[in-house]
Amino acid sequence: MEKIASFTINHMKLQPGVYVSRKDKVGEGVVTTFDLRMTSPNEEPVMNTAEVHAIEHLGATFLRNHPEYKDKTVYFGPMGCRTGFYLLLAGDYESRQILPLVTEMYECIAAYEGEIPGASPMDCGNYLDMNLPMANYWAKRYLEVLKNIDRFPQSRLTYPQ
Repeated sequence: MEKIASFTINHMKLQPGVYVSRKDKVGEGVVTTFDLRMTSPNEEPVMNTAEVHAIEHLGATFLRNHPEYKDKTVYFGPMGCRTGFYLLLAGDYESRQILPLVTEMYECIAAYEGEIPGASPMDCGNYLDMNLPMANYWAKRYLEVLKNIDRFPQSRLTYPQ
């Protein structure tokens, strides 16, 4: 089998950031897939499933209710490696364009308290596997990257070569 594009990125150089993973033509439009990389692959521990699951519920709910992006959100969900999330938006975007949206979403997750949306047996197939305090922690940690994105020695908006 031919290696897919995301497996051609050098994960030994990849750092937390916001990257365009791919752009796909769908009918007359474009769907942009973003790599919201929250941890340094193969260097740092990965996130546990409970906090990943909580971030997924909170992030998806935030995006599907966002006044500007709710109708442009195709998907938000975790990477299998548990080092970040994929965000798919209808439209042709670059990383810097969505930085305010991603920052706003993670600010919401970092500050969130109370019941996690959809965390009930009626709404979710694994509703007990949620960890809100750790979701808050990881969101706060990622916000440090997002808010200081231009201060890093290597770009955190384009994949490393």
